[in-house]
Amino acid sequence: MGKVYLIGAGPGAADLITVRGARLLGMADVVLHDALVEPEMLAYAPHARKIAVGKRCGQRSTAQQFINKQIVDAALAHAVVVRLKGGDPMLFGRADEEMRALEQAGIDYEVVPGITAALAAAASVKRSLTLRGVARSVALATRSRAPDSEAIREQVNADSLVFYMGRDSAPEIAQQLIDAGRAAATPVAIVEACSTPRERTLTLTLEALAMGEAQQWLDPAQPSLLMIGDAFAERASAALPGDAEAGADEAARRAALLHAA
Repeated sequence: MGKVYLIGAGPGAADLITVRGARLLGMADVVLHDALVEPEMLAYAPHARKIAVGKRCGQRSTAQQFINKQIVDAALAHAVVVRLKGGDPMLFGRADEEMRALEQAGIDYEVVPGITAALAAAASVKRSLTLRGVARSVALATRSRAPDSEAIREQVNADSLVFYMGRDSAPEIAQQLIDAGRAAATPVAIVEACSTPRERTLTLTLEALAMGEAQQWLDPAQPSLLMIGDAFAERASAALPGDAEAGADEAARRAALLHAA
């Protein structure tokens, strides 16, 4: 009986996988990989058998129950099995279902974290998910259908919102947020095919997103991320909120030191 490694492939670029993840891929006998994993990533496992088990919205996908069985069967026949998942395995990756299947079969496994798309997208647009005086909380979410749901209220309370798998329902998401109290002028950044050569970005307002202005721009063949909040506004040259207070505190500290001397 072998061991299974649930490895986060990261947001897309092959060189954004962790060193541990790349090392384990090189040892793999079998790699069961998501649809969004770049071909260059699979080159880290030159001797492994590659099995595509990905899910894509609106496309023919492998049933999760069958994926679980494939992982277990591979571990019964091979020493090192890698389940390569886009981003981080523990975020919207159905890792819990796969771990339960392995536990029920008595198969040892390890989870190797990866860079989730929200972090890579923030780096791409050069906007921090948290910003002093502007954003102190972040919510990572998927589409919520009910505009009056508790989930929507919680998301509105977070300063920065990042929606995964929200391309097709972007106008509905935006309108739900506006209806729940988000300002229509709230900045939005959309990052498509994050960290890959196909990466594109679009900036607009929540109101424009609700009106469907991004839908023609979005490529249905590429994964995209919706990033919503004041932290994603164009960077101003003016001082951030709190800078004046911080400067005054520093001046007072220096004056006290000089007086003591």
